[in-house]
Amino acid sequence: MTTNKHFSKRDIDALPQRFRANFINCLSGFKSANLVGTQNAEGHLNLAVISSVVHLGANPPLLGMIMRPHTVRRDTIENITATGVYTINHIASDWVDKAHQTSARYEADESEFDTVGLTPEYLSDFAAPFVQQSPIKLGMRFVESVPITHNDTTLLIGEIQHVLLPESAVTEDGHVDLNRCDIACISGLDNYHKPQHIARYSYAKPDKSLEKLLP
Repeated sequence: MTTNKHFSKRDIDALPQRFRANFINCLSGFKSANLVGTQNAEGHLNLAVISSVVHLGANPPLLGMIMRPHTVRRDTIENITATGVYTINHIASDWVDKAHQTSARYEADESEFDTVGLTPEYLSDFAAPFVQQSPIKLGMRFVESVPITHNDTTLLIGEIQHVLLPESAVTEDGHVDLNRCDIACISGLDNYHKPQHIARYSYAKPDKSLEKLLP
């Protein structure tokens, strides 16, 4: 039988800073792995790995992401609020090393695309750079930022304007087969995983048995 270890709030507060950061970041489970692409007013490109993207609603199609306290230069949020557009690009499992390298603190005029070896890609009517190698790419319009006063983070909300993905990944009912796109996910701050499909089920109702569906 597995022995559980109990961490009280007092225990958590007493943990060394780096241990606590790793520990708490793992507790929310597996997270989506994305690169957010932006450019500033001078045209300098920026690419940042983000693991906090979350669905907020389908109509209008909104996604949120948590941005860390703005105590130092944060090129991603500064570029988004300045230009009003950005991209969210799913990270494929075969180049997670390049994606993770974008978390290094490069200068504002250094392009992470160039330093890690990824390729910017554009739509003619959209100013933010997509990652060419990404299997699922989203073009986003900045909607609003919501301050979270308890820890000085920000919930940044955007509306989906463009979706680029393999036609074969979309089923007749609108389901997107993420496994077919070979995307990665993240646990903690720096641990990358390749998800494995378990099952897809029918809409749950109290008086009806579940049916297994195709992915």
